Amino acid sequence: MTSTATGPQLKAAAGATFLVFGINGLVFASWAARIPAVTDILHITAGQMGTLLLCVAVGSLIALPTAGFVVGKIGTANAVRSAGLVAAAAGVGVALSLMAESIPATAIALFFFGIGVGFWDVSQNIEGADVEHRLGRTIMPQFHAAFSGGAFVGALIGAGLSTLGVGLPVHLLVIAGVVAVLTTVAPRYFLPHLPVAAPVDGEPHPARGRSAWRDGRTLLIGVVVLGATLTEGAGNDWIAKAAVDGLGAEQSTGALLFAAFVLAMTAMRFFGGRAIDVYGRVAVLRASMAAAAAGLCLFVFAGTIWVAAAGAVLWGVGAALAFPIGMSAAADEPGKAAARVSVVSTLGYIAFLAGPPLLGYLGDATGIRTALLAIGVPILVALVLAGAAKPLPAK
Repeated sequence: MTSTATGPQLKAAAGATFLVFGINGLVFASWAARIPAVTDILHITAGQMGTLLLCVAVGSLIALPTAGFVVGKIGTANAVRSAGLVAAAAGVGVALSLMAESIPATAIALFFFGIGVGFWDVSQNIEGADVEHRLGRTIMPQFHAAFSGGAFVGALIGAGLSTLGVGLPVHLLVIAGVVAVLTTVAPRYFLPHLPVAAPVDGEPHPARGRSAWRDGRTLLIGVVVLGATLTEGAGNDWIAKAAVDGLGAEQSTGALLFAAFVLAMTAMRFFGGRAIDVYGRVAVLRASMAAAAAGLCLFVFAGTIWVAAAGAVLWGVGAALAFPIGMSAAADEPGKAAARVSVVSTLGYIAFLAGPPLLGYLGDATGIRTALLAIGVPILVALVLAGAAKPLPAK
């Protein structure tokens, strides 16, 4: 999808990609860390909040399957710019809807937010995979560390503003302005784009999305990522709320537990590339899922906020590497990376975005902390099928 790049171009592209991932995480956490405030403003239950989260999921799941094709036509830079502007505009819509205390308007704005985030995510992962391939070493986890780092900063901002009594609508309006500016400027340093019909480094023409959906290995990787990323999505959306409802914590404390979760993910992603290079994708993926399961159980059955915090940290460590491993595995053949990353992203985000709302419905019946135990089943599926992420043999 890109032309031959020089050393300085690669460094600039890596830096810009790192920034774009970080902004994406900041946006996500700015919303996720203050979900308890949304339920208060709109006077809704966990199940009703789950419906609103489902609006984000539907928007993203509409965008994700076509994102690879769009990137092939307009390039990752233009795709990120467009997606960032849509997400920023939707953020303004959410803020105004909350000011009006309108549930339907909030749902519509979140739907378009999901569309923007979906296109943004696939675009940045395709760019990251291309940079990783050309550098010749594992760097994708560090891009996802930037996402987690941005989420950590966003969670801290959310906790601080909640403590200070700053309203969520004002918070979202400021974030929307930051997103609009940075997603317009940063992509100018991405790797240069070539039309989708052009060959890449002498490889065959990139596969179209439809053929990628028929590739058995790609689908298995997608199933692994689907199971693995559910634990990340559930943590992002429900750790703060579960701490408030299950342990009687203050909203600011719940936001801090969420911050601990994403800080653990950030650290693991920053250093995890070396572990992947040494022990291999499959071993690291299986160890990650075991840690996620242990941390989840510790969080759910904790009797004190400190034990729950320890569980959140272990949960974050386990959730850290699954998604970047899946993206790297899907992009093993650069000429087919755009279509395959789009497929794996779509399958993964079915869990990442649609799973947490379903947990909200279950939470109405059992309590949200107990409902989180349901993600143990897909974690086991990811453990069993982790071998699909094994690197392809060199041609």
